Amino acid sequence: MGVRLMVIDDHRLLAEALASALKLRGHRVLAAAAPTSGAADLVVSRAPEVCLFGTATPAEPGTFDPIVRIGRERPQVAVVVLGPVPSPRGIAAAFAAGAAGYVRHDERIEGVERAMVKARAGEAAVAPQLLRGAFAELLHPAVQPDDEGQRLLQMLTPREVEVLVRVAEGEDTRLIAAGMGIAPSTARTHVQRVLMKLGVGSRLEAAALAARTGLLDRATVGRPQGPDGLA
Repeated sequence: MGVRLMVIDDHRLLAEALASALKLRGHRVLAAAAPTSGAADLVVSRAPEVCLFGTATPAEPGTFDPIVRIGRERPQVAVVVLGPVPSPRGIAAAFAAGAAGYVRHDERIEGVERAMVKARAGEAAVAPQLLRGAFAELLHPAVQPDDEGQRLLQMLTPREVEVLVRVAEGEDTRLIAAGMGIAPSTARTHVQRVLMKLGVGSRLEAAALAARTGLLDRATVGRPQGPDGLA
């Protein structure tokens, strides 16, 4: 039996992509929206069974304030957070705010579905390995916490960073080539290198990973202005 849900993410493209995938699998999506700061208003007005709440910054103060309000005004709605890993403090903060589950952002669609069904049934929807990792990190924090977005960004050349930003903005190979002043074949090669370095199989996965880890925001800030500024 399909789940009646809402998908809310700070990046509308990701919310709409996930919503479309879940619709194809027989679920009833009431809305796909951004940003998460408006989640409470939407959930209170539409009252879904489950709300998927995607964020790249689970450890930042105030991120889960909408979940607190949802729990107060619509306690029957189960909220499942889609967030980055490792983020032990983020996982802890999500449950402290009243979330029913936490799923890592790169989980397969089947994993998201399982979490939705468990949350709707009133069960905690979180993988045991996530909890173990969270507790281990909280008990024995690293001297320098891992910054996945920064680590991934350091793997890319300045040219590849611009390619990634353009991919995330929805540009196809022709537009990327025109915008960067390079041949389409060269643009295609850059895209393939970005996908390989990020360990993903598609442009949508690359955009999702970049957004979820904060890599996209960092890359946009430091984006070169033209071919002369590229490596």
